Amino acid sequence: MRHRKKSEKFSRPRAQRKALVKSLLRSLIIYERIKTTKSKAKAIRPKIEKLISLAKRGDLHSRRLAYNVLGSHALVKKLFDDIGPRFNNKNGGYTRIFNIGTRKGDGASLSLVEFTQRREKLKKKKEKPKKEEEPISKKEEKKGFLSGVKSVFKKRDKGAL
Repeated sequence: MRHRKKSEKFSRPRAQRKALVKSLLRSLIIYERIKTTKSKAKAIRPKIEKLISLAKRGDLHSRRLAYNVLGSHALVKKLFDDIGPRFNNKNGGYTRIFNIGTRKGDGASLSLVEFTQRREKLKKKKEKPKKEEEPISKKEEKKGFLSGVKSVFKKRDKGAL
């Protein structure tokens, strides 16, 4: 009997299903927004919410539990140092799922899974101070094609060979 067996099978064996969910969780942590099918999005939502709750706790035991799921120290570090602190004042609802239509090939319903609080990109373009135009000397002039050819066929010193 399947009492309390809630997860969806995705027409895959257990090991493949486990690897699929792990891969989706990793991708969501790396990119913070992924596009997948509606059923896969619903399957990973409770798992990523549990990982973020672990990240909010922030202790060593939580890090080890997260590493068991993710399998990468870099991802655990990003989860605990970047993603977890964003949700310190929230008690749940860390992700949202948007339905974005159907896939062209097989008609599967697609969804967008993302974190509710996205990282603010603080990349500001640094303006370079404009340099005053200086007169270009003959050595600094751009050399054309012929000067490059001349240097290839230039006679070399016999002592250098």
